[in-house]
Amino acid sequence: MMKAYVFPGQGAQFVGMGKNLYDTNPLAKELFEQANEILGFRITDLMFNGTDEDLRQTKVTQPAIFLHSVILAKTMGEDFTPNMVAGHSLGEFSALVAAGALSFEDGLRLVSKRALAMQAACEATPSTMAAVLALPDATVEEICATITNETVVPANYNCPGQIVISGSIPGIDAACELLLAAGAKRALKLKVGGAFHSPLMEPAREELAAAIAATAFTAPICPVYQNVNAMPQTDPEVIKSNLIAQLTAPVRWTQAVENMVADGAAHFTEVGPGAVLQGLVKKISKGMITEGIQ
Repeated sequence: MMKAYVFPGQGAQFVGMGKNLYDTNPLAKELFEQANEILGFRITDLMFNGTDEDLRQTKVTQPAIFLHSVILAKTMGEDFTPNMVAGHSLGEFSALVAAGALSFEDGLRLVSKRALAMQAACEATPSTMAAVLALPDATVEEICATITNETVVPANYNCPGQIVISGSIPGIDAACELLLAAGAKRALKLKVGGAFHSPLMEPAREELAAAIAATAFTAPICPVYQNVNAMPQTDPEVIKSNLIAQLTAPVRWTQAVENMVADGAAHFTEVGPGAVLQGLVKKISKGMITEGIQ
């Protein structure tokens, strides 16, 4: 049975995440303390004992989820035996570190830079995202394309009948009205800081591109199914290019899971906080075996 390991993205965080790992596993404690030094603040204090508001700050959320996922994978040791990996948005960085394409230290530095760059882009241009339920992908794409005076694009293809759109606040408002009129069960604005995976993240993409270009990547231990094209990759240069493109391109999660299943995946393990990806996998490919490690 081929095993796929998947890594969650922003929104999966919760207060107390990783605390049991820190308290019971010496390697985990060592890695968490190393992370505190690299980041220049005690992220463990916010993860273990902070507030929901603390964890919602992008500069905290992204490294917190990354650390929880990656340290879990590292403490599995020889039990971590993926035939393939993938991560949702931020989770792609976790997947790459877990699969050995990127060192723990470099991965954390990139995630921290990504979070700060995205935060700055959000502050520069007020923007948002919305979840759209029960419409075909093509209908959502067509409606977004009709709004030409504002930015609004599909951002996350999460599972059949569930797409997240991203863009300017007026663009999202206009799109939601049209999507509901077209028969969407729901078109609901999300409580997020900005328009992730849209052209409005271009300043963050440029900043992250320079950091990724200067970072050493190696071939992973297994194929990584990347967000931008849902295809398996092992070439370090292709991985880097796709990772840079990811900030302004949609997350093709539905297609990635379909491709993993087509390539033989029969068992999906979600590594990190929450169980969102397990639910999406089951909606994308009924009958899949899923489990979570957190």
